[in-house]
Amino acid sequence: MGLSTRDVPYPGTWTVREARDAYLAENGFTVAAYDDAWTKASAFGVAFKIPNTERHRSAIRLHDLHHVATGFGTDLVGEGEISAFEVRRGLPRAGLYVASIVVMVTLTGFVLSPARVLAAFEGAKRTTPLWALDIPYEDLLDMTVAELRALLQLPEDGLAKHPRRLHDQAPANAQTA
Repeated sequence: MGLSTRDVPYPGTWTVREARDAYLAENGFTVAAYDDAWTKASAFGVAFKIPNTERHRSAIRLHDLHHVATGFGTDLVGEGEISAFEVRRGLPRAGLYVASIVVMVTLTGFVLSPARVLAAFEGAKRTTPLWALDIPYEDLLDMTVAELRALLQLPEDGLAKHPRRLHDQAPANAQTA
């Protein structure tokens, strides 16, 4: 059996835009959805929608770039890992609504895989989250993934130690199941 593209991190030579678009495609997400009034979510195989407030719109764009840089997946454990990464670095601009989602997802991931979520929390110790840098989003998209990882003070291949697993509703899951 050959390597899946999810077995390796997004290449450092790609632009962040290319990696973000690949991330969105493998998860069934779109750039247009960033501006929708409601955003799709799922947990334990149940799809639902949550309000896409202005703070949420801004946070989810940067959250997705954190996925690109770290390599964490979008299944419940992967979201727990990325959320622990974000909690460790602080959520000052997220607001109560977004921060509560991040904390809830961190706790869910911790229940499912405490070692992986704790490792993500620990791995974030010396990193910088995107919201702390105040760099325009379009400028971030024009960087390479290697430049983004360096900016965030991440290892060359990100933080993930496992292949990216996808959320239950991802189209790539239907193809590989």
